[in-house]
Amino acid sequence: MAVARMETCEDVGELARELGVRPRCLYKWRRKLEMVEPGQEASRPSTHASAHRKEIHRLKQLLAEKTLEVDFFKGALQKIEARRQRNSGSGEMASTTRSEK
Repeated sequence: MAVARMETCEDVGELARELGVRPRCLYKWRRKLEMVEPGQEASRPSTHASAHRKEIHRLKQLLAEKTLEVDFFKGALQKIEARRQRNSGSGEMASTTRSEK
């Protein structure tokens, strides 16, 4: 809307002051709109939406990595517990000891 007003106003500097932006910002907005095909302004993703998508992707990758780590440690713990149970019946010392708290 600001760019549309810019096209019909006589003084871009005055419009910029009214909107609380610099004239250079208005020209930048106009240049960006010129690069977008007519009718596609609304379908263009906003900068915030794009940043949120990137953050969601990063967090999903991190979650997948942590899930793999948890699965690995669960498997390792199960193996240690199984070994401890086998060794406790024969009177041998287990490969690891329980911590005393």
